[in-house]
Amino acid sequence: MSIRQLTHFDDKNFRKPSRPVEKFDGRLWGLLDDMYETLKASGGYGMAAPHIGILRRVVVVDDEKGKIELINPVITSQSERTQRVLEGSIAPKAPSGYVIRPAEVTVDAFDRLGNPITRTASGFLAATFCHEIDQLDGIRFSDKLC
Repeated sequence: MSIRQLTHFDDKNFRKPSRPVEKFDGRLWGLLDDMYETLKASGGYGMAAPHIGILRRVVVVDDEKGKIELINPVITSQSERTQRVLEGSIAPKAPSGYVIRPAEVTVDAFDRLGNPITRTASGFLAATFCHEIDQLDGIRFSDKLC
């Protein structure tokens, strides 16, 4: 495992959509491990692969219940109820501000072995899932500041 260099918030790659992961192999596992190590070192809560310059649909989250890995995540449902969340980014020179997010979301994804998983989250974890999945689609949270 190694700590990777973070991509600057204004990098043009943050505006590009990430490609799906097709191979669930040692290379992916190394990426996941490096992302988690980088996330921990940054003191952040969530990270998408574009944060280290890799345009793949991979997200890691350091939740109080442990590490969450989402490969090729898709939000499959969201509550009509919303929440106003203070967001920032681990990317250097990122702003912070409030964003309106669903209070609850359900995400379908794959684990590191390629097994399908479903995660339902509420509160800050739901906002984090939305934030990181937006990033995979080339949408920065700053686009949604209110």
